[in-house]
Amino acid sequence: MSKLIQRQKIRFRIRKKIAGTAVKPRLSVFRSNAEIYAQLIDDDNSVTLASASSLDKNIQAQKTTKIEKSKMVGNAIAQKAIALGLQTCVFDRGGNLYHGRVKSVADGAREGGLQF
Repeated sequence: MSKLIQRQKIRFRIRKKIAGTAVKPRLSVFRSNAEIYAQLIDDDNSVTLASASSLDKNIQAQKTTKIEKSKMVGNAIAQKAIALGLQTCVFDRGGNLYHGRVKSVADGAREGGLQF
């Protein structure tokens, strides 16, 4: 079984258990080889409330490692969530291991003030 299919199966297993609402959205993380993306999603209304990525101008301008950029993405999404009046969320690692860049997004979001 390929890595992609394995990750997809894990992703579906996670998504069966967790869902975001307007009050407690899902913090979804997507990691590509070069970049990382985070979204706050309300699954009841199928709406993305806020998003941040390592392609944002203020994050991309920093010449740092991918892990440090991931932490900045987590912090940015937390700031956007607090601006919307959200304090809590559900973390969705997207089938990736909770390790490295995915973990640093979560740490950055926690430092920014989000609780999950």
